[in-house]
Amino acid sequence: MIIDHDGLVVRAPPWVSIRDIELALTERTQWVLTTLVQWRGRDREAFPAEWREGAPLLYQGRPLTLALFAARKMTIAADLLHLKVLHPDPQDERGIAEFVSRWLKDQALALLAPRVAHFASRVTRAAPQVKLSSARTQWGSCNHRGEIRLHWRLVQLPPRIADYVVAHEVAHLVELNHSPRFWALVESLLPGHDEARRELDALTPLLG
Repeated sequence: MIIDHDGLVVRAPPWVSIRDIELALTERTQWVLTTLVQWRGRDREAFPAEWREGAPLLYQGRPLTLALFAARKMTIAADLLHLKVLHPDPQDERGIAEFVSRWLKDQALALLAPRVAHFASRVTRAAPQVKLSSARTQWGSCNHRGEIRLHWRLVQLPPRIADYVVAHEVAHLVELNHSPRFWALVESLLPGHDEARRELDALTPLLG
């Protein structure tokens, strides 16, 4: 089941009966309804189409609005409601976009790297190398060399969902597959990960 701004899409192998699909939908009715509501306007909240005063933006799962101020020194600070941006030219949309994007990437690495270290310490002695990614189809990846790449836009998602991606990739340091042992390891790292996994599936269209 995939939910995005276009609505709900259900995919299943040809051998799955319509009755089984209906039962699955019935069992997850609350999740479907909740996620559909969350998606109303989420694409507008994720990233500004225009980098102007009052534009919406997601940060660690919180919908914030841009508050732009003229200042010689460029700084950014997030509070409960706003992302306050001090910039020499608040009317320079391209400059604001580049500055905020760079800040978000810095924040992503600062927030995600310690979480990788936290989970990795439970499965391996060697600290994995962490890099940021801008992939259009993946929130994270791990290769056979033990390098972990995490999408910088994870900084926009609620921390527990970002933690799921981190735990998922850290588990690949031990199990470079999606076997039952892999999922058992993910569960040991992040108990109750299934809910975060489902929420992440609904958020994946944001990568596009």
